[in-house]
Amino acid sequence: MGRFEISEKDLSVIEKQLNRKIINDIKVVKRCSYGYPQVIKNYPLKDKKPFPTLHWLSCPFLIEQVSKIEEVHSIKLFEKELMEDKTLQEKMDKAHNQEIKERLEILENEITSLPENMQKKLKTVGIGGIQNFKTIKCLHLHLASYLGGIDNPIGKKVWDSLNEKECSNCICGRE
Repeated sequence: MGRFEISEKDLSVIEKQLNRKIINDIKVVKRCSYGYPQVIKNYPLKDKKPFPTLHWLSCPFLIEQVSKIEEVHSIKLFEKELMEDKTLQEKMDKAHNQEIKERLEILENEITSLPENMQKKLKTVGIGGIQNFKTIKCLHLHLASYLGGIDNPIGKKVWDSLNEKECSNCICGRE
């Protein structure tokens, strides 16, 4: 860690939430009302390679809720809506470009020292590394992007579709 600062307590909670060791630089960008991380921001490089997924959902409750939405084939429905609605396409293009801009701002002092192919990837792929902005890779990515501060219309639709937005019996603080 180093480029982003995170407390040991937050790191411990996030590793528990995701059930894995965190090996890249991260910081918390959204918390639940209990004070625990919901969304983290990843440093755009991991092991000296592009890591274009800027925002990551860490909250186990939200991960489960979004998985339930995905299970009913809603990605296909969102993609259909995206293909048919030019205004939604324009808003999604802006969201992808906003995330690219944020990624490049973070890498401002490093981007030119990277190999050309890595620079190109970091400058062109959208949310979660999406190359074709008319497709939706995963609803978790879009919700994390939205909650992380990107004006992501698909993420907002996911957020608005949730009946519950956080757990009523917080598990993140349990040992």
